Amino acid sequence: MQDPTPERGGGSPRPAEERRGAAAGPASGGTSWLQRVFEEVRGSSQLSVAPAEPPPVTVVAVERYLAEAPPPPAAPQYWYDVTLADGACQERCYLSPRLNGLVQRAHLRAGARLRLTRCSYLYDEKRLNYGFLCLEELERIGGAGLPAAAAPPRHRPPPLRGKKKHYLPLWNNEDPYGDVWVADKAQAQVDVDVSKLTSLGQLEMTWRSRVHFHPLLVRVLHKSRIRYYGKPEKKMDMPYQAYFEVADGSGMMSMVLWNSLCPEWYNSMKVGTVLLLEQYAIKTSYPFKTQPTPGDSQMKRFATIEISLNVRDPPTKISIIPEEKVKPEWGLPEVKYRFITRSELDDLPNNHSCDVIGLVTFVGRAERARKKEHGEDFWLYRWAHAIDGTSDQPFILELFATSQPDVFEHIHPMTYLVCTQMRVVRDLTENPSSTIYLTTSNESQIFITGWHKGQPYTKDTKVKNFIQWTKTQSEADQMKKTVIGGYYPFPRPPDNFLKYCKNNKVESVLKAIGETGKEIEDLHYREHKRIAVQGIISAIRYISCSNAAEEASGVECVQKDTSQSLESSAMSKEDSVHKEKNTNLQSKEVKSFVGPHCIPGGQHQHQALLSKKGSVKRKMSRRLNTDTEQGSASVIPVSSYPYFTRSARRKFGLDEFQHEDSVQDKTGQAVSDNLQYCTDQEGMSDMPETEESGRTCDSWQSDLWARVKDKLMKYLHHSTIFPESIPRKFDYVHKDLLMQQYNLHAAVHQPKETRTDKNISEFKSASGLGHYEVTVLGINHDVAIDVAFLPLFCPEDPHLFQLEDSQNDTLLSCMSCISARQQKATSNEKLCDMFPLSNEIVKAAMDLDGKHVVCILDICHLGDDKVEVFLSKIYKTVEPGVLNPV
Repeated sequence: MQDPTPERGGGSPRPAEERRGAAAGPASGGTSWLQRVFEEVRGSSQLSVAPAEPPPVTVVAVERYLAEAPPPPAAPQYWYDVTLADGACQERCYLSPRLNGLVQRAHLRAGARLRLTRCSYLYDEKRLNYGFLCLEELERIGGAGLPAAAAPPRHRPPPLRGKKKHYLPLWNNEDPYGDVWVADKAQAQVDVDVSKLTSLGQLEMTWRSRVHFHPLLVRVLHKSRIRYYGKPEKKMDMPYQAYFEVADGSGMMSMVLWNSLCPEWYNSMKVGTVLLLEQYAIKTSYPFKTQPTPGDSQMKRFATIEISLNVRDPPTKISIIPEEKVKPEWGLPEVKYRFITRSELDDLPNNHSCDVIGLVTFVGRAERARKKEHGEDFWLYRWAHAIDGTSDQPFILELFATSQPDVFEHIHPMTYLVCTQMRVVRDLTENPSSTIYLTTSNESQIFITGWHKGQPYTKDTKVKNFIQWTKTQSEADQMKKTVIGGYYPFPRPPDNFLKYCKNNKVESVLKAIGETGKEIEDLHYREHKRIAVQGIISAIRYISCSNAAEEASGVECVQKDTSQSLESSAMSKEDSVHKEKNTNLQSKEVKSFVGPHCIPGGQHQHQALLSKKGSVKRKMSRRLNTDTEQGSASVIPVSSYPYFTRSARRKFGLDEFQHEDSVQDKTGQAVSDNLQYCTDQEGMSDMPETEESGRTCDSWQSDLWARVKDKLMKYLHHSTIFPESIPRKFDYVHKDLLMQQYNLHAAVHQPKETRTDKNISEFKSASGLGHYEVTVLGINHDVAIDVAFLPLFCPEDPHLFQLEDSQNDTLLSCMSCISARQQKATSNEKLCDMFPLSNEIVKAAMDLDGKHVVCILDICHLGDDKVEVFLSKIYKTVEPGVLNPV
């Protein structure tokens, strides 16, 4: 488990005397192996050892921090400390920078098991007896889990190397991380002397003539995400900044929280909070900062200056005034919003600012996008859908991290989601069919069930209307539409390649197929990237669920019947429920348990869909299920499942939107009126084969491919579909497991008492029946790549995955639509008289035979060695410089 990246030099080491505090874990007698290695390496003449027969150790934590100014070139920007546990104690170690790639690609992560095969000891020459263990070579082994004694310490000591005093979040720089970030500052019990106050309007007129300013009393109207501006060459300890828009009766002004005041105050300064500010500074406004759109369009904005809050020069004094102590005569403005309904969205222009509330029906996995090419900083984001009852269409929301990790990581279907300061994204001029969506801005805030109570927006009329709508809805009906995780190809590439290129030269946008492997190797964990390659569509193969599992080299089947495990889960203590006649969405978050699922496996669908009279038949050797598996998928009458309910207010937190202190009903509920059932089919399937040349029922290849495929210089295979790529039906019983699966790996291992052995593959797929492998031949006929195309269609919610417009991309449209019809037919328990590779698909492929096309590929690193590569769009090049859609 060695990363090929070369060692990238120096910096000064750090602590030895601290090691005992960090390493002294819950050791209970006996000498720890890690302690013995520590003493051995420190006593070695080379300060380096390769332990003989190292036992397995567990990774407790992987933590990131800014590197010291390193010698160029290409030195790492960040360092990592790794806490290891051997069952007797913990040891915090520094990871050699040449192994950083192991963290960046999620090989080395909290909870993993490994062997330490080489380590060294580094002293800090500028400090007395100050050093630490450095991990030089590691070997990853199977298994997981931590000894009970290996829980991480509550208070993390500072990073091992350099002079930094805090760690950064592992996967982005926008989120607060660690106990240096104070959760809530105590509210001040102060008497406000109104006679000594100044106003924002007075400040703007007099600030140049003053050195000291009178106190300010203001309300926070907007709040930005945290900005981390640390650089290895700069020595600032807490390089943070956060903008707020604050207002009093005279108008609104920007306020900037700087450096070490951010960890102390950022979490406590919420939208709506009233602040008493003393000993602050006034500076000329930074001209390039983003500007939120005020809810009150009549409010005056003082844009020339901003309030600067620093730990010194002068040391700012901040007091939070409890809301119940705020007096009307102070004249502080109320927080106002710009909520819209989904029915109003279609009429709004691009970049319009608005606020939305909706019921979440889909939430995607957390993904990352690189801020700068070849850099180590990433944006963290996820997609979500939310409905509000005013339209058949959902809000499509692109949610970037807003420095609210506790909210961002807990978004799941069937929760109420509020997003403020969202921006409309649309382009009707060039692509009228493009779907409109909303994206977060620098000042966006997001809230879910559990966070609504006391928020200013609970008084908004449109929020109240939404709550009234939810009272009319059936939890069970909405649960049928819920989906979580998986590959989500949005936004779709534009209709023409010239628009895709935008301001980039075509030569810089296009990648050679042979370079695709390098692009994939350079991906970091959950990094999503879209690349364009030129090639020739040369072969298409339909791959069923069972074949996909077989070809994924040990990867489990992506679809699997789970009726047995889910049935047993209904009997667990925490999920016991009371019966009632009916229910609605007023509960906090519907607890639902889904009955036995009808999940057609590969052979199921071949038997159901591929019977064709007069076809030549060939036997498939793979058997889908053992007798045991078939037994677990037997028919279970719907009537044998009770209809579970519970009383209304419990699960959706409706009380958060109301001002009375009502007592929430504690009764639990689960819903299962959307039970499905299916009969298992024979394990052996007959596969029809057509008499057409170059084609069986599930594959097609061009004459060109037949001639060149054995003479290629390079042939890349990236058509594997991983379980993490499949969108899953949401299961409320296992919501914590599903959220954990689709969030990023945590920096610190947190053993859960309710840990389950349930695998992600066991949850029902929300998409189609199988996928397609598409072979793209390089235009020089010397390299080729296999990529996947995953048709996405959810019969319970046709608005979830938008099917391709057939006028824009004929081949991919055919594959999407055929699969959708197959799924509809199968879900209606009818036989479908068509091949997986229909005549329409083959005709569309043959229309491209031998022609140069541009293929847009979506690539995403899923951790370890798993990288998904999906075909997202095909553009046809008619002649040089003229690019048209297929």
